[in-house]
Amino acid sequence: MESALGSQLKAKTETWTVRSFVKRTIDIAGALIGLLLLSPVFLTIATLMKAQEPTGPIFFRQIRVGKNMHTFKMIKFRSMVVNAEERLRMDVGLYRKYIENNYKLEPEEDPRITRLGRFLRKSSLDELPQLWNVLRGEMSLVGPRPVVREELREYGDRLMDFLSVKPGITGYWQISGRSDVGYPERVDLELYYAFNQSLRLDLKIIVLTIWHVLRRKGAY
Repeated sequence: MESALGSQLKAKTETWTVRSFVKRTIDIAGALIGLLLLSPVFLTIATLMKAQEPTGPIFFRQIRVGKNMHTFKMIKFRSMVVNAEERLRMDVGLYRKYIENNYKLEPEEDPRITRLGRFLRKSSLDELPQLWNVLRGEMSLVGPRPVVREELREYGDRLMDFLSVKPGITGYWQISGRSDVGYPERVDLELYYAFNQSLRLDLKIIVLTIWHVLRRKGAY
């Protein structure tokens, strides 16, 4: 029996290694192609951003928690005013509402988001710089959403299952409602991917993500 179990574990490990290699290869190829093809979009957004707010940075970097508690700086096009987090924390009532509302606010009541930023969020264009995170191996094209440290408590005793998978630009949560779905339902969606991940599921998620982005569903 021990011999049979050993053979099953070996086969599973080899399958996982092959799948991981293929997934990483797809990530690198996808990120490189995306950065190349979308370079005119990057330039256009950067130009518009500087025209709107010349002194502000083009990119927003925030510490997120990834696989195995590895922290990294996730990159996005800046959709908020400079010192946005400090401005939010100064309004105690609004910050409390932000926490209680699953770390988000309605666009019309969020004082941090710029006019261009609202468009970038609605169209999901603010996420494009994360292709660089994918290229660096910090993220994948598909996986659970990388969270800020404060959100880890939402996963409770299932935290290590969540952190066993590399985070992605898109994932099962994004195609299931995205910002319209908060905790604790989000935990179940993210763990569904962690327990059922496959290249076939990744392809399905990518196709549905494109569809949802075109419909601008769940993004704000």
